[in-house]
Amino acid sequence: MAGQGDETTAGRGHLRASHADRDGIAGILKAAFVQGMLDQGEFTLRVGQALTARTHADLAALTADLPADLYADPPPWPWPARARLQPSGLRPRRWIAVATVLYAAVWAYVLLAPNRGGYPAAPMLVIGGFCAYLSVWVIGLGEMVLDRQVRRSAGHPPPSPAP
Repeated sequence: MAGQGDETTAGRGHLRASHADRDGIAGILKAAFVQGMLDQGEFTLRVGQALTARTHADLAALTADLPADLYADPPPWPWPARARLQPSGLRPRRWIAVATVLYAAVWAYVLLAPNRGGYPAAPMLVIGGFCAYLSVWVIGLGEMVLDRQVRRSAGHPPPSPAP
């Protein structure tokens, strides 16, 4: 049964194959192996040939006898959709404002407490509050940067580097 490989041979068979092309053919061969169309030896042989193939015609010959329904849609380039960074939906400016008010309240309590000398945990309260406050700032700024990048790109991946 003729597969998509025949179209590849006719259109770009003389062109050199890339690593992505070889990996794609290896994925097709894996799908054929999982579905029982290839045995272990034939699968190993064809994957080895796919990894050493130089042209599209060489790759097409490896899948010419496989059905066309093995050819899955290529994954979104350059990253799968689930791997793209997405903002969490937090409102970082609001969280930073709340953290600032709470941290100021901690300082006010420590500085204005009537019995500062008898309260030995005051330095730990200030240090712990500072750590929490700094964490909110770092996470909030990260969220703001990520949100800005997503809005600027409108969900499109960045351009590919020049060859």
